[in-house]
Amino acid sequence: MKSCFARFTALALLSWLGLAPAQAERLPKLVLSGPPAAVSTPLIHMIDSGALKDIADHVEFQTWKDPDQLRVLVLGGKADFVAMPSNVAANLYNRGVGLKLLNISTWGVLWMVSRDKTAKTLSDFKGKEIAMPFRADMPDIVFELIAEKQGLDAKKDFKLRYVGSPLDAMQLLVSRRVDHALLAEPAVSMALRKTRSFPVSLIAPELHRSVDLQQEWGRLFKRETRIPQAGIAVIGKALKDEALQAKIMAAYEQSLLWCQKNSLKCGEMVAKRIDLLSPEAVADAMAVSQTRHVTTAQARPELEFFLGQLHARNPALVGGKMPDDAFYAR
Repeated sequence: MKSCFARFTALALLSWLGLAPAQAERLPKLVLSGPPAAVSTPLIHMIDSGALKDIADHVEFQTWKDPDQLRVLVLGGKADFVAMPSNVAANLYNRGVGLKLLNISTWGVLWMVSRDKTAKTLSDFKGKEIAMPFRADMPDIVFELIAEKQGLDAKKDFKLRYVGSPLDAMQLLVSRRVDHALLAEPAVSMALRKTRSFPVSLIAPELHRSVDLQQEWGRLFKRETRIPQAGIAVIGKALKDEALQAKIMAAYEQSLLWCQKNSLKCGEMVAKRIDLLSPEAVADAMAVSQTRHVTTAQARPELEFFLGQLHARNPALVGGKMPDDAFYAR
């Protein structure tokens, strides 16, 4: 209560002094975009809960299904705020796209999922076929980094079967066309639900949550067991409107917290927009995923380390160089 009063007093004083942040002008239309993944969950809640009704007359959500669609959407200026992998944001920025990364919210959603309950390390998958989403993008590049760090060659030691998205990999796994896949939540939870492996049947589960890539990242690189995988970027006209950006980030943080506390209701909102997901699977995913709104100013050290590892391995993954100060929102 005291902190609220202090905040109100501070805002009133700033307003009286003429130093309060400028109010964003009401927009006729606002477009949010993201993949069918955890990073988009708060965006969907922001729209369906009416959290942005004071910002724009019409707010819509556009789903992008693969990195190529994402790049077309961004280059065409077809959205204002876009959820995207951090490496893609850096790559687009370094190639001259007007873009700023506002936050990192996805810190841990990557797991190996396997029909083999004894597979506990990446070495256990040597010589085996693995369904892998998004060739040369997240999560393929994280898999390669972690494999290489423990002396494995992702291209030679595994039979990688590239597919269009984590949900495509999930469907291959569920239909028994592959026995192993690298999946991102909520595709992991959906695969376990579809095969009644969790939580319906604990007696003879068909699929198993295997290697946690975040744990492997922390173990191998001597870091926190989390990876700055994805966040929200601002593009186009909204790039110049810092008041709008602040409002969107405040709404995103509140929606993320609401979804974490009301995961099944949040899952119902997500499932209405993404056909391949169920409310229960989205709720399962929220319970195990590392999702937290962290400004890029706060996340910058971890983000620079991650992008630095990608740059050292192949500079093209981040657009040929490390992004400069203007890439990071202050």
